[in-house]
Amino acid sequence: MYPVSEAFLQAVQGNTRKYYWTGKITTAGGVEYPFDQEDIVKGSGYITAQCCGNSEIELGAVYAAEMGISLFLDIDRYTLEDAEVELSYHLRLNSGAYETVPMGIFEVSEANRTAHVLELKAYDRMLRFDRTFNGFETIGTAYGMMELCSTACGVELAQTQAEIEALPNGSELLSIYPENDIETYRDVLYFTAQVLGGFFCINRAGKLEFRQYGETPVMEILQKHRFSSSFSDFVTRYTAVSSTNLRTQTSEYYALETDDGLTMNLGVNPLLQFGLEETRAELCGNILDALSKVNYVPFDSDTIGNPALDLGDVLTFSGGQADAGQITCVTSFTVKIGGRQSLKCVGKNPRLSQAKSKNDKNISGLLNQIEAGKIGIHTFTNASEYIIGETKVRIISIEFASKEENHAQFFGQVVVDVAADPAARSANASGTIVIPFPSGNTGDSGGTSGGAADTENDSEDDADNEETTDISVDVILPVTWTEDGKAVCHVTFELNNTEILLHHPVETWHSGKHILSLYYPIENIVPNITNTFNVYLRMEDGSGSVGIGDCIASISGQAMAAAAAWDGRIDIEETAALFSVGGGLQIKNVTDVMAVETMELVQRSYSDTLAEKPKLGAFCRPVTLPVSSDTE
Repeated sequence: MYPVSEAFLQAVQGNTRKYYWTGKITTAGGVEYPFDQEDIVKGSGYITAQCCGNSEIELGAVYAAEMGISLFLDIDRYTLEDAEVELSYHLRLNSGAYETVPMGIFEVSEANRTAHVLELKAYDRMLRFDRTFNGFETIGTAYGMMELCSTACGVELAQTQAEIEALPNGSELLSIYPENDIETYRDVLYFTAQVLGGFFCINRAGKLEFRQYGETPVMEILQKHRFSSSFSDFVTRYTAVSSTNLRTQTSEYYALETDDGLTMNLGVNPLLQFGLEETRAELCGNILDALSKVNYVPFDSDTIGNPALDLGDVLTFSGGQADAGQITCVTSFTVKIGGRQSLKCVGKNPRLSQAKSKNDKNISGLLNQIEAGKIGIHTFTNASEYIIGETKVRIISIEFASKEENHAQFFGQVVVDVAADPAARSANASGTIVIPFPSGNTGDSGGTSGGAADTENDSEDDADNEETTDISVDVILPVTWTEDGKAVCHVTFELNNTEILLHHPVETWHSGKHILSLYYPIENIVPNITNTFNVYLRMEDGSGSVGIGDCIASISGQAMAAAAAWDGRIDIEETAALFSVGGGLQIKNVTDVMAVETMELVQRSYSDTLAEKPKLGAFCRPVTLPVSSDTE
């Protein structure tokens, strides 16, 4: 529920209420057209929104809210392309003051004009995410996926990174499986919301907000506040989830200890394809924990209305045929300006699922099949920002496999914002300076007679009439200054954890944004084996940054397939800085921490402790340990 005062809640449930609506139209050019209650055609305005379909609870919903209104305004309808409409509800409190509740920001999609009326239909900013998504292989957390979509589509996020990471699976590293049916950024949000166990919507401020199904009621709807209502005789609840594993082409089933409810079918979620069986079980288990809060009685009711209610708000109903001991949830609503508010909660009957077996519940989604000889493309887009310095930073990582022995090509383009170190410059400035030098002669040859009073004047006249000679002097002076330097960017290619030594691209840049184009032919690909192609960057004489979405890459070839199963190999690497050991050195307790990252991008940490204090004898010469590159 939108945060309102207690006085608002008392006034909205009163036997009578006094309120009015206002709004504002803002064109793409920034021209504003405010309107009030008198400008609204009576009975024309409405707002409708939903977070589920018309029959059952859903995870991952990304529905857009709709607004329609007719206005007595003289505005050229052709100026309303990409215009925004803001609506506000104003309720009079018992004190006589008015409290305002914003009702949302909508973008005009249709504008029609009759003789005296302007008819508008608009949708919220969720439609902005219908842009084509080209990063089919992307790695990042759920917040990184959200930020990637937000940046690409121009919609601000309502929650911080810390708030998202506190959610189930919020801190897990996710990777989009290359073989998927993602077409738009809206699809990315759909799968991300599934992993988080909730849904996305656009809030009243026009920001993208993630919401979960809850179990704490925010309001009680009394019988006297309902014009009509219908309640189901069952409680919708979920006790299991199923997810299709694209690699094994099987549907995996995860259930609570008592599995007597509905099963949520997640289908083929590209974010749930990578990882070990234990990792997938943990992710799906967290989704099930969030879903298990759904314990709602489906209903459909027309009420006097509370414009502060939002999608996902948990309600209780009392009086009449309602069961005050049960809770329900707002999965859709319709607000009519000057009229009733319709609330609805959908849901299926769990008793109908008890006749189904476990195999019946494992409904598999459609599986993408790889056709032999078909050109396949694996693409990558970064979901996190990279800071490039003196040490190598991995900016691209693409996993691929082929069903045949063939060749592939890697292409990449990176936008790098370079900050080159300032360079000191010095030079000698040379030139000729002309200096006037007195010759010793004067222009007055007269006598020396005259009184003392004329002596001073004569001296002044002599100085004015003195002749000079120009003398030229050659001068060389040292000059120093600082100017923008040149940063050197080194590129390293790596195939299957082996550095490619034959090709090391290098770019030299001044400060500013630059485009780095990359290409490498991958020869003799072994079939049916997972391959990993990595790209690293490092900078000399400066630093650089790669923003979210500024790195795109692809690997294409015939008979390309999804990454194969993990082969059980773990590569572990430990590095130590150079040090010398002298005579008489004693070592204290040593604690070593080792981080391991598997090919499925599942991170584990291990530690070992050397409790005893070993003694080292004297060495005749210093010992040097080689340093290897820090790679994952």
